Amino acid sequence: MGKTLTVVRYDPRWPTMFATERDRIAAMLGEVALRIDHHGSTSVPGLSAKPIIDIQISVIRLQPMETYAAGLKRLGYTHLPHPDDSFCPFFHRPASWPHTHHIHVVESGGAEERKTLAFRDYLREHPEAAREYEDLKIRLVAELGAAGPSGPRAYAEAKTGFVTGLTERALAEGHPRGL
Repeated sequence: MGKTLTVVRYDPRWPTMFATERDRIAAMLGEVALRIDHHGSTSVPGLSAKPIIDIQISVIRLQPMETYAAGLKRLGYTHLPHPDDSFCPFFHRPASWPHTHHIHVVESGGAEERKTLAFRDYLREHPEAAREYEDLKIRLVAELGAAGPSGPRAYAEAKTGFVTGLTERALAEGHPRGL
C-alpha cells in the first residue's frame, strides 16, 4: 500500500493523544527521557496537519541507542535507520503505514532539541506564520499527494526552505523560551 499524503483540520484530541503516549513513554524509559515534548503541526492549536503525533524525546546521549531503542520497541515503535541517526534517531508506530506516532530522539541541550522547539513555539505565538505554513502544506499535498511512495519525502523536502527560515527567525528572537 502506498503512502498517501493527507493534511486534515486540527483535531482537539491531539494534545490528549500526545499526553497518553508521553505517559507510556515516560513509564517505559524512566530517567532516560529527560524531556518528552509534543512538536510538529499537531502541537500547534488550530493548525491543520498530517494526523501523526510528533514526539521529541531528549536524552543525555544518543549513543548507545539501545538505552532507549529497546524500550521504544517494547512500546511498538520501529526504528528507521538513517544518516540523521547521528543527531536525531527516528522511530514510528505502527510498523506499517499509515503511522499514528513519530518519535525523534535528540540530545538534551543540543541544537536539534532547540531548533524543533523554537519552530513549534514560534508557530504557537504567531498565528499568521502558522496560517502561512498551513497554506504551504495544503498546496504541497495537492501537488504531491499522488506522487506514490516518494510523496512523503518530496513533501518534507519541499517544506525545508520554509521550516529552516522560520526556525532561524525563531532562534534569533529567543525561542524556545524556558529551555
